[in-house]
Amino acid sequence: MGLLTGMLGPLAVAVVIFLLLVDLMHRRVRWAPRYPPGPRPLPGLGNLLHVDFQNMSYSMNRLRSRFGDVFSLQVAWTPMVVLNGLSAVREALVQHSEATSDRPPEPSYEHLGFHSHSEGVILARYGQAWREQRRFSVSTMRNFGLGKKSLEQWVTEEAGCLCEAFSDHAGRPFSPRLLLNKAVSNVISSLIYARRFEYRDPRFTKLLEIMDTALEEDFGLMREVLNSIPVLLKIPGLPAKAFPGQTAMMAMLDELNTENRQTWDPTQPPRALTDAFLEEVEKAKGNPESSFSDANLRMVVADLFTAGMVTTSTTLAWALLLMILHPDVQRRVQQEIDEVVGQARPPEMGDQARMPYTMAVIHEVQRFGDIVPMGLPHMTSRDVEIQGFLIPKGTTLLTNLSSVLKDETVWAKPLQFHPEHFLDAQGRFVKHEAFMPFSAGRRACLGEPLARMELFLFFTCLLQRFSFSVPAGQPRPSDHGIPGFLVIPAPYELCAVSH
Repeated sequence: MGLLTGMLGPLAVAVVIFLLLVDLMHRRVRWAPRYPPGPRPLPGLGNLLHVDFQNMSYSMNRLRSRFGDVFSLQVAWTPMVVLNGLSAVREALVQHSEATSDRPPEPSYEHLGFHSHSEGVILARYGQAWREQRRFSVSTMRNFGLGKKSLEQWVTEEAGCLCEAFSDHAGRPFSPRLLLNKAVSNVISSLIYARRFEYRDPRFTKLLEIMDTALEEDFGLMREVLNSIPVLLKIPGLPAKAFPGQTAMMAMLDELNTENRQTWDPTQPPRALTDAFLEEVEKAKGNPESSFSDANLRMVVADLFTAGMVTTSTTLAWALLLMILHPDVQRRVQQEIDEVVGQARPPEMGDQARMPYTMAVIHEVQRFGDIVPMGLPHMTSRDVEIQGFLIPKGTTLLTNLSSVLKDETVWAKPLQFHPEHFLDAQGRFVKHEAFMPFSAGRRACLGEPLARMELFLFFTCLLQRFSFSVPAGQPRPSDHGIPGFLVIPAPYELCAVSH
């Protein structure tokens, strides 16, 4: 026993020395010339204690006030650089897009068993597979009506279904969030599977609930820690226990993919994106260079479903909240709808050019709502200079989009809802270069055209049919969102009264 105790002491010292050496090895990047300044990291933890992962933008803005627009962090042993303000973000994502379009590795996905670094279109590493999948996704969405009348008809029809669901509440108070999720998800489902779900379908409701859980897991502290210290992922069963929502979501999407494949007829024109993907899988058989595979289909579908649903429905939830908080703005939008569209037909995308105030309101909802304040992480694929700082290859980049959307040097009233930000002196709609809720550069959101279509048609159809107000006797809701990777409005109810 004494011998064992005597051996454990030197072993513990050796382990500590080893960990300190590893820590020093990962810190050496901070000693490079012209590396951005930042808070001093702690051994092993780095700057984990300096960052509130539930309110990243607040943490980043506080550190920005100390260290400037470009500063460094170390999350455990992972070096990161945070970019703030229009100038730094545009320089990185647009001027140096080739060098900053990679994504950092996600070991937690690998251990969950349903993702590799080359799969999907959102978190996939920058390379040939990503280019192939992004090209396919953009061209296929265009072929199925993105920018054409057919997709506009799908969105307009879904907007009609959403309005009917609002009418069912007969002016009584209700929360619109779940109905908005269902409407937007049905548009994505139409694109992916050429099908929509009834709003009362329990399977549909369960899928959306699981997606919410998966999103919370996707951008929480646990994922950051496990990705930064991937050795922890080797603990048996830990990944599945840490991310049950991710596993459940993929299982449900697998069911939908299987059902779609069973009804697919390769001799007929593709019904939707999954059919077109299956055609490419058949063509790619025997080609080891191709990224078209059953495994990649799972990730492309998961990427499009989750990204396409949560961002647009959250923006619409902000839009309705801001309308009940600013009834004067709501009335001006409705007046413009009456003058341009009237009540005899639904709004169309062609109406946008004659509706500058409505367009300004929709853009200001996106700017003020600021729903993805930190964007998605990038990674440098080679050494790059930004704002005079030298950022080494393999460094994770965090883009503080909130610092751009609420930059006080750009916007007259950055912390207030003010549609006039997007109107000139003559009342014409203008879009500022600092408006980048979809990020910028090569990794800009591929679904931006679809999102803009949905926001305009859903928003105008709802305001054409209803007037929205705070329920009588209820306190005025807050316009402060719940912080997180996705900033959602605090729960609220409204009354929708038909015109």
